[in-house]
Amino acid sequence: MKKPVVDYRQFRLRKLNSPEFSHLKLLGGWLIYFALYFLTENLIPRESCYPVHCILDDWIPFREEFVIPYVLWYGLIVVSLVWFALYNIQGFKQLSTYIFITQMVAMAIYILFPNRQDLRPEVLPRENFLTDIVSLLYTLDTSTNVCPSLHVAYSLGIASVWLREKQAWKWWKAFVVVLVALVCLSVAFVKQHSVLDIFAAIPLCALAEWLVFWRKKKA
Repeated sequence: MKKPVVDYRQFRLRKLNSPEFSHLKLLGGWLIYFALYFLTENLIPRESCYPVHCILDDWIPFREEFVIPYVLWYGLIVVSLVWFALYNIQGFKQLSTYIFITQMVAMAIYILFPNRQDLRPEVLPRENFLTDIVSLLYTLDTSTNVCPSLHVAYSLGIASVWLREKQAWKWWKAFVVVLVALVCLSVAFVKQHSVLDIFAAIPLCALAEWLVFWRKKKA
């Protein structure tokens, strides 16, 4: 079994600034994000949000099967962060920074340009286990602050970091690429996002790519 590069059993809060554990401070970005998310969700009324919609949204049917990759996305984030924290600290820093950049830029957009989507079906066309999951998602996740899609932005960032990881198996990289592609499609098919939200995430990722990978290389 592969040996972790850091022994986290030795971690104590007082050691957070030590070279061995200082990379964990990047997880604080999630606290900032969740605080901003709470504020935007509660202080910006839905009525003041601009509806995001394009004709492609009307052509895409609701398909509950896509809730599977949509939900697997949460596990992909956790698995990726844990793996890089254990076996590649530089990769952990890159992924955490990539996610933080997309989070903060997206939150700035949500504040300056509050938006929403009105694509969710009023009544789900079928009743089964997958539509039950979709109903739960609709309850837990609001339909505001959707453009750009962080589901898409995180996914592209995760794929980018994994494809650069020399220690990763080829089959795993292939799996990540396929899952990321399905996640990007899923947001439209479960009616959580407009197609415009997907496209809007691309320049956001391009900015993160440049700041995380290319700026230092160019320098």
